[in-house]
Amino acid sequence: MKLAFYIARRYLVSRKSANIVNLISAISVVGVAIGTMALVVVLSAFNGIDSFIEGMLSNFDADLKVTVAQGKSFSLDDADFESVKQLEGVASYAEVVEENALLSYEGRLKYAVVKGVEQDYGTFSGLDSVMIDGTFFLKKGSQNYAVIGEGVRYELSVGLSFVSPIYVNVPRRNFKSLMNVDQALNRGHVFPAGSFSVEQEIDSKYILVPLDFARSLFELEGRLSSLELKVDDDVDVSQVKARVQQILGEQFVVQDRYEQHEFLYRVMRSEKWSSFLILSFILVIASFNLLGSLTMIIIDKKDDIKILGSMGANKKLIRQIFLFEGWLVSFSGAVGGLLLGVALVWAQTRFELLKLPGDGSFALSAYPVDLQLIDVLATFLIVLLIGFFAAWYPVRSISSDLT
Repeated sequence: MKLAFYIARRYLVSRKSANIVNLISAISVVGVAIGTMALVVVLSAFNGIDSFIEGMLSNFDADLKVTVAQGKSFSLDDADFESVKQLEGVASYAEVVEENALLSYEGRLKYAVVKGVEQDYGTFSGLDSVMIDGTFFLKKGSQNYAVIGEGVRYELSVGLSFVSPIYVNVPRRNFKSLMNVDQALNRGHVFPAGSFSVEQEIDSKYILVPLDFARSLFELEGRLSSLELKVDDDVDVSQVKARVQQILGEQFVVQDRYEQHEFLYRVMRSEKWSSFLILSFILVIASFNLLGSLTMIIIDKKDDIKILGSMGANKKLIRQIFLFEGWLVSFSGAVGGLLLGVALVWAQTRFELLKLPGDGSFALSAYPVDLQLIDVLATFLIVLLIGFFAAWYPVRSISSDLT
């Protein structure tokens, strides 16, 4: 094994009888390196986008969200919520009333999700850190205010400096008479205090109002749509989730951030690994250079093969030599590509080489990247695996040269 590796290493760096063989070998290494670099960079870009979206959503979604399994609302007396609130690892909680409503503002209409929360919800959720305009407050004296998504604000053309209120209209519960449409609706008004921007889907449909205003409007006095829990930073969310679920039982559903946006996260992960498979396939195509290179080296070293055979080298040893030769080419390209990919990701993080258009009008000034060890290892392994199969095929033909 050591002898085969030693000879293969000498063949890798030694000059061949024909310059074209040296050129093909160099192209093989460069091709593998470029494919490896592309894999590292693309996967890091997907990681950066995922991390950015998760970070943005963390300013709106709680670590854990408790909802009722059947129906839309529940009372805190329906289960042992006091034990949940005092559970170790639960830093704070927020009572939430959430329902669909029709908004009207200066003659413009829009369906939206009205979310009733307490005054300190901005600090609890982190929404106060993603305010685009205005400030986060929901009450001043007896007057109710609202913090609205930037998309809602755009569609209704809401101006924070205007004095016009936003009217919230919802159907009354158990109202069956059609004689008077106005009596069929509960209607309340709030004044805009500020707007936030988290993610397009959220920005375009959410408006936050005082909890007591939402309860009165939706006729949910003493009831909640959900209870949101904030978990301590040094505590495992999955463990707290399991304990909360055990306390509340099957009549309640406990969701972490991933489950609250399961479809979105699945799409992001599927896109990442689909790109990984596509680029791996491109690496397979690039490995044909390796196949051709190794075939040319075998032809170039045909006399050496006969000399080794006459000196007692068996087929297994000679095959190992050229198999190691192919692996060394793949390994050299993989290491070079990984170094280049890591360097590019670091440079993007440090110097923001690729900037986003808009002159800073977005939440990011440059394309986000996030290098993860598992991606580097997966890339390295897939490149070596492809290199193994690419080298194995031409090595099988050596037996005919030994006769």
